[in-house]
This record gives sequence, C-alpha cells and structure tokens, in this order.
Amino acid sequence: MASPPRCSRTDPDKNCKLPPPSAPTGGYSPGRLSWGALVRTLGCFNLSIPQRHRNVQLLATLDPLASREPPPLLPKKHEVPEKLIWGDQDPLSKIPFKILSGHEHAVSTCHFCVDDTKLLSGSYDCTVKLWDAVDGSVVRDFEPRPKAPVVECSVTTDSSRVIAASHDKTVRAWDLETGKLLWKVRYDTFIVSCKFSPDGKYVVSGFDVDHGICIIDAENITTISVVKDHHTRSITSCCFDPDSQKVASVSLDRCIKIWDVRSQATLLTITKAHSNAISNCCFTFSGHFLCTSSWDKNLKIWNVHTGEFRNCGACVTLMQGHEGSVSSCHFARDSSFLISGGFDRTVAIWDVAEGYRKLSLKGHNDWVTDVAVSNNKKWILSASKDRTMRLWNIEEVEQIPLVIKYKKAMGLKLKQCERCDRPFSIFESDTSSEIFTQCVFCRIDTRGLPAETSSSSSLESENSPLPRGSKGD
Repeated sequence: MASPPRCSRTDPDKNCKLPPPSAPTGGYSPGRLSWGALVRTLGCFNLSIPQRHRNVQLLATLDPLASREPPPLLPKKHEVPEKLIWGDQDPLSKIPFKILSGHEHAVSTCHFCVDDTKLLSGSYDCTVKLWDAVDGSVVRDFEPRPKAPVVECSVTTDSSRVIAASHDKTVRAWDLETGKLLWKVRYDTFIVSCKFSPDGKYVVSGFDVDHGICIIDAENITTISVVKDHHTRSITSCCFDPDSQKVASVSLDRCIKIWDVRSQATLLTITKAHSNAISNCCFTFSGHFLCTSSWDKNLKIWNVHTGEFRNCGACVTLMQGHEGSVSSCHFARDSSFLISGGFDRTVAIWDVAEGYRKLSLKGHNDWVTDVAVSNNKKWILSASKDRTMRLWNIEEVEQIPLVIKYKKAMGLKLKQCERCDRPFSIFESDTSSEIFTQCVFCRIDTRGLPAETSSSSSLESENSPLPRGSKGD
C-alpha cells in the first residue's frame, strides 16, 4: 500500500494527510490531527533517544517528522577558574582560615612555637600534638601520653621544651625537637593550669582542691614554693610576668593575686574583681598590665605594675564582646590588640586603645576553649570543644569592609601617644586633651599616681577619661 505523502516542516497543517484512528483502512479524511492520535502514531516509530540527549530532544521527538539526528548541544559557557585562597574562606568576615583536625576529643589548649611555624595543642583525648602551621599536618604526638585528659600545655620561649598538665595529677615535660620525655612530676591533687616562665627556669602549676600554686625549678625539678589555700576556691589559671619574677593567679572566688617569687609573698590582691568566676589571665609583654576574662561575659585590663593600684584596682572593662562566658584571653606582642575566646563559639578581636570589639570570628561549632596570637601578629589560633583548631589569617584585618565601616560609624581616627609613641584610636567627638594625646595604658598609668588612687571612687571624682565602651571598677 502506498504511503501517505510527507510534507515539509514549513507546509501548513492542512496539507498533512494522516489517517485518523477512526478512519477505515481504505481511505483518508482531511483535517487537523488530534493530540491523542499523534501520541498513538508515535508508537509506530522506534526512536532511540540517548540518555544524555533526552532532555534536549524531548520536544523534538513529539514531532514524528523530526530528524533522527540529535540536535547539537549548546556550547558551554566559558568557565572562569576559581581564585585559590589560602585556607577556607568565610564570606562574611573575609578572614581566611585553616581548620586543623586530628584530635578525638575537645581541644583544651593551643600555642604558637618555633617562630610561628609550628603549633602546639593539648586535648581531652589524652594527647599533646605538634603541628605544622603551613600544611596543617601533625608532626608529632608526644609520648608517653598522659593517662587522663590534658587541661593545659605550655612551651618555652625558645621552643626547646614542652610541658603538659593532665587530670592524672601529673605534669610532664618533653624535648620539643626529639619528643623525648624529660621528666614527670606527680602531685597529690588535681592540676588545672601549668605555665613555663618566660626565661624557662620555672614552672608554675595551679591546684584545684588545694586552691594553691606550686613553683618548681624546671631544670633540677626541685620545689621553689608551695602556696596552699592561696585562694578560697579552685584556681582556674596562673601565669608568669615577662620578668619571670611574679605569678598572677585567678580563681572561682573572683579574686586576682600576684605572688612574688623572690620574696615568697603576695604582692597584690584584688577581691571581687569580676561579678562571676574568673577563667583566665595574661600579662602584656611589658608586664605593666594584666587582662582577666570571666564568666560574667567581660574582660578587664588591670594595672599591676605599680603598688598604687593595690587598694583600688583601677581597670578598664571590655564589654559587649561575647554573648556568653569568656574562656580565654591573649595580648598581641605589642599590646596593640587583644583576642578572647568564649562559650558563644566566637573569637573576638579587641581594639585595646579604645576598648571596643573590632571583629568577631565565627565558625567553631562549640565552645572556644583557648586562643593564641603569633609573634608577627598575622595569625590567630583558636582551640575548641568541637575537636578542632582554627588558624586565622588576620594580616589584612584593617582592610576588611566590616572593620572600616564600624570605625567610620564610631567616628574613630588614629593618633600617636605622646608618652610611649604607640598608635591608638580616638573618637572625633571626644574633647578631653588627655584622650587626644595618650593611649589607654598611659591614661591608666596617669590615674595610678598616689594622689589619684586613694579609692576607686576618687578616680571617678577626678573625671579621668576612660575609653568609650569601658568603665572604671
């Protein structure tokens, strides 16, 4: 039987003579073809549609007169290669960071060492690890391992030795280069903190149940002094001043104490320094000031260099930086900025000169337990309960639009201190001549003169200026 004449795609529909489904086999009736007839007609064709062309051919195959040749694929758009940036990129803060994973439990402590090329960490998984700061790999696990969670570790200034305190009531020391265990000291009580002195001669440990501190000689492992019941409650942190002659300790009793190693006596006591437990403390590299962090969500900077502050405890308070308890704090080497970690899972960067939070680094999935700053001020290291550390690159933090916008909103401008030549920020709206000429440290020093420090109330009566967002205590 002769086939019906084909028509081109440009012919009108009336020239297409296809048999309707109800027409007898002997003849054809002209007219428009219904969709149902078209679908049934398609069953007579054995059209093979490759899977990769199915989407682009779907409409074409509905036409029984369409060509069996697959239509050419649309040309691919030119793909711009993605710019490679060190670490992972946070789109909000624009701060590059690297995630360091390797611990199996909460990371409790972290440090920079070996000229900022290596990182040190301790964890509740009972390990102390040395990391390569460049590629984030683990260089060494210090052996033999502690038999209980590591609460704190410390490294000497020359990066030659490492110590770690753990819940097995011991302090262990290793050679950083070889990983060899040098010594181990066991105590009768739990240890919550341990630090090397900057000169590497001493090690101070803070006790939980005994509420005291112990200072030993790091070379011959002899006891220099043991001070029991130094505080009324458990000690949370202790550290040496830059001269290795004084030890600051803080406690759950909200008290700050400074112990003199030579005279074996308490030089300074500040009671009720915070409204809640004090979690950590750190000195500036000049030793003139001490920063304390607390569960009351605040940080305070205290002048502990001169005796005039023993009675009044003049300070600067850094507020509104964390939404929860502050767990740790650390000054930059030149004291130009301060960093803190909190239970709100953030790391805060503070402008010390004016007492405000410059930037908040977010990304950890649990509490931030410890923070550290590299000597070159380009890196921040944070440890967290989420079992990771984060290495943040803050070299260009001042160029971040968020920081620039915040400074402009606050009306900040840069000045140079007339006493110490340290650059500092001031508010354009401030009118006090002292604020315009001196940084916060020199302003506190000025308030430390005997005539002005008889009491904390006298500080307020003298109307001595404090940084915006801060207050005297």
